[in-house]
Amino acid sequence: MGLPIRQAAKIGAYVMKKHLSGQKKYPLVLMLEPLFRCNLACAGCGKIDYPDEILNQRLSYDQCMAAIDECGAPAVSIAGGEPLLHRDMAKIVKGFIERDKFVILCTNALLLSKKIDQYEPHENFTWSIHLDGDKAMHDKSVCLDGTYDKAVAAIKLAKSRGFRTQINCTLFEGSDPDRTAKFFDEMMAMGLDGITVSPGYAYERAPDQQHFLNRENTKKMFREIFARGHGGKDWEFTQSSLFLDFLAGNRTYECTPWSMPLLTVFGWQKPCYLLGEGYAATFAELMEGTEWQKYGVGNYEKCANCMVHCGFEGSAVLDSTRNPFQILPILMRGVKTDGPMAPDIDLSKQRPAEFTFARHVEHKMSEIKTGRSNTTETGPAEVAAAE
Repeated sequence: MGLPIRQAAKIGAYVMKKHLSGQKKYPLVLMLEPLFRCNLACAGCGKIDYPDEILNQRLSYDQCMAAIDECGAPAVSIAGGEPLLHRDMAKIVKGFIERDKFVILCTNALLLSKKIDQYEPHENFTWSIHLDGDKAMHDKSVCLDGTYDKAVAAIKLAKSRGFRTQINCTLFEGSDPDRTAKFFDEMMAMGLDGITVSPGYAYERAPDQQHFLNRENTKKMFREIFARGHGGKDWEFTQSSLFLDFLAGNRTYECTPWSMPLLTVFGWQKPCYLLGEGYAATFAELMEGTEWQKYGVGNYEKCANCMVHCGFEGSAVLDSTRNPFQILPILMRGVKTDGPMAPDIDLSKQRPAEFTFARHVEHKMSEIKTGRSNTTETGPAEVAAAE
């Protein structure tokens, strides 16, 4: 697994402490989106379809620090939008590191060469570069030619400066297993520190609704990819072995959305990073006021095809605390890529999807217009300066 020993040990100790205390619901990673503004418009993204007034909103440094202090997660993953557009991002990263949190800064890397001098290498800090495959695959995914070359250059720059650097790779329907495996080989040959991989989630507002994977195709695709890398052993993944085993259809998990709670300019998002069905003002309100049983595969139509790490990595980690020895065969032989798959969850009783996007946008717009918004606004001149 592509995690530093110190990080794996500290998170493992945190999980074991929670487990032994009998606590059932707790965060592993704070997912933070301090802004929605981005300098790309990817066809599979459901994060940027907002009016300019909302795209101009930012979480402040103090709000970001309060969020990690309140939820207590040992790690934070910062995304967006494009986080390097936030003028205080370097300060935010430093604040998390000073709290001894592990920080993953996710970026499309278009601004990395301009911003990198604002950051210092640290054992708790990782650049996570968005790359959805080789040059043709990635540029098609992000809808902008030349983005792959800039991302690869950014990886080389970050590595040359001594930063821990990984990629986050989202795969969609039509991803070719041979090309994907070759791409992983090339990333490892560059000296990359790890790969975070996940199937794409069907955001309801994403422009492209034709290329999201269903669960059956996800399992088949990952089996074919892992088979080309000795069960995945040829590559360093930042995720648990049991989660990778789940992606290949060898395990049946229910999701644990509270394990990776999301804070955005709207608030703490209910129920998870992928679904904005409501928002809480505090982390405690999120944990205590969310009707968790209404969501997840088999419970809700929008969750039917989800196998994304932000919902199921926590499930895999919880499973590993119950029986850590089940990891050993995967570490030794790799992920199983043939034979029967584990039974899937029955979808026959799931409730139909509700569509709440417009209501939340209207509420936030009303807050902004009446001066009741607790987020800060960035004007066009500041956005241009950040780019």
